[in-house]
Amino acid sequence: MAYNHKEVFSKPDRLAGGHRMCAGCGAPVAVRSVLRALKEEDKAVIGSATGCLEVSTFMYPYTSWKDSFIHNAFENAGATVSGAEAAYVALKRKGKLNETYKFIAFGGDGGTYDIGFQSLSGAMERGHDMVYVCYDNGAYMNTGIQRSSATPKYADTTTTPTGTESDGKTQYRKDLTSIMVSHNIPYVAQTTFVGNFKDIHEKSEKAIYTEGPTFLNVLAPCPRGWRYDAADMMQMCKLAVDTCFWPLFEVINGEYKLSYKPKKKLPIEEFLKPQGRFKHLFKKGNEHLIADMQAEVDRRWEELLRKCGEL
Repeated sequence: MAYNHKEVFSKPDRLAGGHRMCAGCGAPVAVRSVLRALKEEDKAVIGSATGCLEVSTFMYPYTSWKDSFIHNAFENAGATVSGAEAAYVALKRKGKLNETYKFIAFGGDGGTYDIGFQSLSGAMERGHDMVYVCYDNGAYMNTGIQRSSATPKYADTTTTPTGTESDGKTQYRKDLTSIMVSHNIPYVAQTTFVGNFKDIHEKSEKAIYTEGPTFLNVLAPCPRGWRYDAADMMQMCKLAVDTCFWPLFEVINGEYKLSYKPKKKLPIEEFLKPQGRFKHLFKKGNEHLIADMQAEVDRRWEELLRKCGEL
């Protein structure tokens, strides 16, 4: 279906306002963007791993979710939503249910890349008809900004503090999107909030209406953890994409397709500079740390271009 910006944004929100997410947080933007891809007549069962999103949108007996909502433990969103989908299939088979439901799990990078990876991997491998959406803000933000395997190298977090003996996190971030591709599922995509939201909308629509297990990895900036001005969230996403720190692409039945190629690829420092978690990189004598990050970004970008047939 062709993207119609006015039509998409005229749909009623399926995540109500009045929740307690921080101003400038990417997580509720990710949720609204994904849920707008649902047909209005379709119902959804949604699970959310414990994290910023869950604790701020659901405080019993109040909820911001207009669809059926399940609060999961930190580690089991994949298992819970796949279980609900299996029950739905059984009820449909027995003729006890005629309505159409879609099954969507949301989790932050801590509950997806790390402690929730086992249940996510199992749900994808078993072939459940569901979408798993990771809102990747690059750390365990809800519990105090601790590093996760999605945290970029050299980031200053509460468990990788910078100082005279440390330059921040010592490892490169995990490439979870590629790991999900290796599960041989029909649709995997990486996206964020750029332009008029066309990219995330179209990929969400494909993910929801592709039969079988699908996965979306959404860069969702966090003003508290990244330490940028809350009003600059969209700019942070644009810089992540234009520096190729967060490339936009999709993989359909194993075939890679690049969604966006910057006309002018920006140096990585353009993405790092506005973020307080990287301010130590710009001290005199730390130029080699930025060069190290640039080399890794370039390596991953060239590898993706080859997979997409662009090189």
